[in-house]
Amino acid sequence: MSRYWSSLVHRLTPYVPGEQPQLPNLVKLNTNENPYPPSPRVVAAIADQLANGGELLRLYPDPNAARLKEAIAARFAEFDIAPQQVFVGNGSDEVLAHVFMALLRHRLPVLFPDITYSFYPVYCRLHDVAYATVPLDENFAIRIDDYAAPNGGIIFPNPNAPTGCLLPVASIARLLASHRQSAVVVDEAYVDFGGESAIGLVNQHPNLLVVHTLSKARSLAGLRVGYAVGHRDLIEALERVKNSFNSYPLDRLAIAGAVAAMADQEHFETTRQAVIRSREALRGELLGLGFEVLPSLANFVFARHPQREGVQLAAALRQRGIIVRHFKLPRIDQHLRISIGSDAQCGVLIAALRQILA
Repeated sequence: MSRYWSSLVHRLTPYVPGEQPQLPNLVKLNTNENPYPPSPRVVAAIADQLANGGELLRLYPDPNAARLKEAIAARFAEFDIAPQQVFVGNGSDEVLAHVFMALLRHRLPVLFPDITYSFYPVYCRLHDVAYATVPLDENFAIRIDDYAAPNGGIIFPNPNAPTGCLLPVASIARLLASHRQSAVVVDEAYVDFGGESAIGLVNQHPNLLVVHTLSKARSLAGLRVGYAVGHRDLIEALERVKNSFNSYPLDRLAIAGAVAAMADQEHFETTRQAVIRSREALRGELLGLGFEVLPSLANFVFARHPQREGVQLAAALRQRGIIVRHFKLPRIDQHLRISIGSDAQCGVLIAALRQILA
């Protein structure tokens, strides 16, 4: 029935998300989900929305999600962020989709790393955005001097995905100063696990947009909430695109849960520090088994074993009920991206690797 497809659909190669297998006793370390539950305040806030037989669900949610924008602005009060500088969407993926349409669709190509979030080229093809990739260096790091070419925008994750490597904020500031005519989008899905956010640069650089998600450090991957912070002109562009086809992006439960999550800084701090400790312990164990492990400031590690094929290691782990992510891509086809699970899950992984390597 593909004869009914548009020419655009024929040209698309969709993004393939991490596998979500439904297997018993699975150790799932392939999609960077937080091993800890969200704040209890989130559960209470959602329950409150469902009170009285779910009476509130018959009503549309606030199309502006004003309470959530205020909560996000309050989180970054030290940087003097106003609610009007915040844009929200169904996960950071939807926010990024709007970004490519509203800010990166120009005559010149958008630039991003050759090893990065694989959704970026998908968005470019979907929205007819020209792009060029910029190689990471031999240590899988971003070199900002390599982005000197004329461009219609720059986007990259920080920490980068799937490598976990961080670009310092001082380097981002230098990049922004060198590209005042282009939007620079910093995708900070993993920044809370050890990096410094670039949100502190927003009010000094009107071309900077910073994108966050509540899926990782706030343990809300199942709720789908993301946001962007930037100059009001950038936010207006995103709102104009969003309101042209989806005026109610976030539902009542998502708004209520996200507001509660942003307010519970103690729970956020406790769980993110637990993930950081587990990451460093896992990295030490992997190094002890002979793996080469990139320095990560995300909730995953990126590792390869010099004597073992990456695809074979992933298959051997799968046979033992452990799922990790393997990318069949140039330069990284020997690497495994391993999400940081609970200490018990990490222990199962290490025990299995000892068996496999023996």
